Amino acid sequence: MPDEIITENKAVGSPEPRPAVSAPATRSPNDRHSLKKLSAFALVLGIVSVVVFAAVFVSLWHKVSTDDAQVDAHITAVSTRIAGYVSEVVVNDNQYVKAGDLLLRIDPRDYQAASDQAQGAYDVALATARSAKAHVRLTRDVTSTSVEGSLAAKSASEAALLKSKESVEEAATAALAAARANVAAKQASNTRAQADLVRYRPLVDTADVSHLEFDAVQAAARVAQSELDVAQQQLAEATEAVAIAKAQAGAAAAELTQSEARVRQSQAQLQQVPVEQAQYQSSLAGAERAKAALEEAKLRLSYTEIVAPISGEVTERTVQPGDYIAPGQLLLTIVPLDGIYVTANFKETQLASIRQGDRAVVRADTYGSRQFQGVVNSIAGSTGSIQALLPPQNATGNFVKVVQRIPVKILVHQDPKSGAVLRPGMNVEVTIYVH
Repeated sequence: MPDEIITENKAVGSPEPRPAVSAPATRSPNDRHSLKKLSAFALVLGIVSVVVFAAVFVSLWHKVSTDDAQVDAHITAVSTRIAGYVSEVVVNDNQYVKAGDLLLRIDPRDYQAASDQAQGAYDVALATARSAKAHVRLTRDVTSTSVEGSLAAKSASEAALLKSKESVEEAATAALAAARANVAAKQASNTRAQADLVRYRPLVDTADVSHLEFDAVQAAARVAQSELDVAQQQLAEATEAVAIAKAQAGAAAAELTQSEARVRQSQAQLQQVPVEQAQYQSSLAGAERAKAALEEAKLRLSYTEIVAPISGEVTERTVQPGDYIAPGQLLLTIVPLDGIYVTANFKETQLASIRQGDRAVVRADTYGSRQFQGVVNSIAGSTGSIQALLPPQNATGNFVKVVQRIPVKILVHQDPKSGAVLRPGMNVEVTIYVH
């Protein structure tokens, strides 16, 4: 009935009646459960959004990254110290070598001959030094003995001269005087005996004295004459002895003079010892110089074998057997793959929180998402642009502030077993987790 009334009213154009207010409908238990689930989902979604936002905010706040980084290493350039022809090349390009391994050989014959010549020169110099040392010892011994002998001869000559002088004095004062006195006495006795003989001779003729007495006087005269002759002979001998003693004294004086001369000569020869010692020192210095030349020759000979100074991979080998190489010429380079590091150029605005020892992660395009762990080793003392060959200068006044980049050295830990190796020159991305 009500529906019909309403339809009818609409048909005749009467005003639309106000809808009746219906009583609130009662919700079912399923509707209330769905509402609770929706509210819980909205709450969880809000919490997850907050956590994700916080994680993103914290992660962005505690790490800095850059893709302006490359792998570096202390690459060693191998060159030669001597000139010569290459006789053998042992290694090839991209071959791994250990420190001390032989790389190549230079023809050693010229340097071997120089070493042998230096060895001979050293042997000669050493023998000369030894001879000079022996000569010093011999000169010292001979001159010392000569000086001692000369001094002894001088002492003997002085004693002989003193004895000769004493003999001269003794002969002149005692023996000669006694001989002269004896001659005088015998002369007087002989004179008296001869006078008696002269007196007795006439008396014999007159028979005033007997022949017996005359014979006695005559015998006495002969004895006196003989004694006088003997005394005169003794005087002559004494005189000769005096002359001989004087001659001996003169000879002793001359010998003393010669002994003194020999002493002076020996002492002069003794002064030769320092000269011999100086010659020995000079010979010794020559031996040391020859030894140094020998060591240099041996050292140059050892340079004919060029060995690897470090361990790594051989690259850029430019030398071939038969090539003539000169000192300083680059032969090859060795890249130490176990000692690589990364130079990351961070903006100056990113350096405030970077510290030595911070953990770093390195990614290379070669290995995709593989991560290499590293640690910050050091931060450069200046920007990269200031270390350029031509540092930028701005004196025009048109200054434009440009954010500079500062190199950061990062040590990378590589696992050789993984097969992933970073090589110098590779571009990488670096992320540093700061405190």
